[in-house]
Formats: sequence, structure tokens, C-alpha cells
Amino acid sequence: MAAAKPTIKVVAICGSIRKASIHRGLLRSAIELSDSIEGMSIEYVDISPLPMLNTDLEVDGKYPPVVEDFRRKILQADCFLFASPEYNYSVTAPLKNALDWASRPPNVWANKAAAIISAGGGFGGGRSQYHLRQIGVFLDLHFINKPEFVVNAFQPPPKFNNDGDLIDPTTQQRLKDVLLSLKAFTLRLQQAN
Repeated sequence: MAAAKPTIKVVAICGSIRKASIHRGLLRSAIELSDSIEGMSIEYVDISPLPMLNTDLEVDGKYPPVVEDFRRKILQADCFLFASPEYNYSVTAPLKNALDWASRPPNVWANKAAAIISAGGGFGGGRSQYHLRQIGVFLDLHFINKPEFVVNAFQPPPKFNNDGDLIDPTTQQRLKDVLLSLKAFTLRLQQAN
């Protein structure tokens, strides 16, 4: 009998805390698509409860309970899927805050794989992705390079419904390709360590 293949645990983080965000819709679709990918499970982790980073909240080497819980989930993950909207050519404040909390000593992002997905106008969130990659260098995150996933959400055909759900089959397939690449890269990284 062959040994069961390990399941890659992906933590999905949305840079938008708006309920009807199309980025949350991208993550909902990723979670649904992961059901068809053997050896992958995705858990959405909500960053909206995190307080703004303030080292005064660190007492005797401990973080506030909500931060400790978030850091534990990041530590236990094998890799990450970031849905990163673009605000003012960069990442959102809630996402940067989450990145910063989990980077406090010890940095729980370190040496793990990650992928970024974005949707929006014009560049489809591409500039936020480049900033997130720059932040990832310091955090020791290893982002997949291909396929890139940016979506012009407002160009026909419609990509999302009014609830923010991804409805375009071509875009869904592109998203699945990102998940497959993330899984393969995560396994390679784990075997190298």
C-alpha cells in the first residue's frame, strides 16, 4: 500500500476587509478549486480583528491573544495565498499590519512559499503585488514567479457577480493554475530543507 501523500496546508489572507470584496471572492473560488487538487487544503484567515501594530501591546514576550492566534496559524501553514488589492499603488494597510505582526520575533513567515492574486482596474492590482514581493524579501517569503495572476475586473466578459464571486471560467482556470504552481513550489521548498 502506497503511503498517503502529505496535504499542503495553505493559509489564505485577504488584504481587503470589506465583506463584498472581489478579493474575498477570489479566495472563496480558490478554496472551492482546491477541492479538486489532491493534497491541498486552504484555510481563510481573517486579518480584520488584528489591532494596529504597537509594540506596547507586547508584554513579557507575549502578544495579544488575537495576535498569538494569528501567528500560530501562520507558523502552522506550509504556504500562503495572498489576495492583494492595490491601494495607492501599494498593499493595503490591513495586509501590511498582518505582515508586520507575524514578522515580530520570531518571524513566522520565514522560508515558506507564497502566491499572490489580485483584481482591479487597469493593471489589475499588479503594483501591489510588486510591493508585496519586496516586503517578502525581508520576511524570507518565497513567491512563485509564474503564473502571474492579475485580473482587470471591469473588462468584459464579467469576471465577478454582485456578491464578489468569481464567475468567469477562464479566470477560474488561471486561478487553479496558480494553486497548482503554489503546491509544486511548496513541495520543492520542503524537500530542499
